[in-house]
Amino acid sequence: MTRIARAVGAPRIDRRIYGQFAEHLGRCIYEGVWVGPGSDIPHRNGLRTDVIQALRHIRVPLVRWPGGCFADEYHWLKGVGDERQPMVNTHWGGVVESNEFGTREYFELLQQLDAEAYINGNVGSGTVAEMQDWIEYMTLDATAPMAELRKRHGREQPWKLDFFGVGNESWGCGGNMLPLHYANQYRQFQTYVRQYGAQPISKIACGANADDYEWTEVLMARAAEHMQGLSLHYYTLPTSDWEKKGAALDFTEFEWHETLRQARRMDELVTRHSRIMDRYDPAKRVSLIVDEWGTWYDVESGTNPGFLYQQSTLRDAAVAAVTLNIFHRHADRVRMTNIAQMVNVLQAMILTDGARMLTTPTYHVFDLYTDHQDAEYVDVPVGSFGPDIDATASYADGAYAISLTNTGLHREAEVSFELPGAVTDILRAQVLGGAAATAHNTFDAPDAVALADLAVTVRGSQVSLVLPPHAVATVRLAVAE
Repeated sequence: MTRIARAVGAPRIDRRIYGQFAEHLGRCIYEGVWVGPGSDIPHRNGLRTDVIQALRHIRVPLVRWPGGCFADEYHWLKGVGDERQPMVNTHWGGVVESNEFGTREYFELLQQLDAEAYINGNVGSGTVAEMQDWIEYMTLDATAPMAELRKRHGREQPWKLDFFGVGNESWGCGGNMLPLHYANQYRQFQTYVRQYGAQPISKIACGANADDYEWTEVLMARAAEHMQGLSLHYYTLPTSDWEKKGAALDFTEFEWHETLRQARRMDELVTRHSRIMDRYDPAKRVSLIVDEWGTWYDVESGTNPGFLYQQSTLRDAAVAAVTLNIFHRHADRVRMTNIAQMVNVLQAMILTDGARMLTTPTYHVFDLYTDHQDAEYVDVPVGSFGPDIDATASYADGAYAISLTNTGLHREAEVSFELPGAVTDILRAQVLGGAAATAHNTFDAPDAVALADLAVTVRGSQVSLVLPPHAVATVRLAVAE
């Protein structure tokens, strides 16, 4: 029987590992989050209340904005004040971006979510002066031009800016730069991301695309002392073919297993990038920030190909759980991640259709994993419960939280483990499953895939349960130690 117990010196699972990402892409911002003050959809200050309520339930810790590729063509002055200046969103569908949702609206979103700010600045098509002015506009409390502009726009006090990304995908859509060129650009731009008050701003450098280890090597060698975080992007494609990624709903058993195999590659990527970072930063001061991850399929039939709208099934739930487990295992270096994306784009938490809204299987995994936020990591060696079970555990406030994923498609799994002391209370026992791996929610059946109670047997310190196929579960147990 597997024994689960705390270890001395274990890292904390930073709640920011459960971060979200909201880009001006498709219907993520407009309709998904922002409906405007004149909308018939229930809202508070233009932000739809059903989406806010759902996101608060999973305790969203922070939201990355405005991109993504959009960040490196975003000019913030067009999105402040009463007279907004439209632009063309050249990366995502060629649609007109109204800039109705800008800096003020973003911070309103964070206030309603009780979440932290992670803003990505424009290095690809912007200037040092533009970035400096935006930092002053947001954070300076003084009689100075940008602070005075903010006050004229109706905001007297500066906002709290926790994290600032200096460019996005600078190796690609953010400028097609080579690593040394970007390292020099980063050193210059970050100089003007100044701390004007008591609140420090954590600076995040653009990191590698998947397995580009040279990028990490150069950035750490040339600029590590100027950053608090280095990003990493990796998406899970069933086919590994960007031209034909595969369908979100109609997939075979082979594609289920191949998708999970691709998702597990995240462990190798984090391990190897961390190993490079360790050489330059053995104290692990610089965080590895996986600020874009998740499944990426072919878009749903009949939708704008530039909007990246896809459905979410139990396959996505398994990918989310397996990936979060990897981040837990690397919690000493991985302290923030941002799944792509929050609403209506890629592996979304929420889908909307006008006034209608549903939560996805991925959303329910994030719900199951709220017990791990800021908890102490507890090691569960890979394979402890057999080849099909992927597991993670944590400890907080006198209780152990154990999350289990059955990646098998046909057989339920009997799982047993022992804790360090007698179980005094079952605080949570829930499972996410369905009749088929393709199970998903629709606007006509929004609760087809939802959390259900899970039967758990306790005998002193020993716990046993049965996990259905293609299912994810969390149990949280108070223990007398």
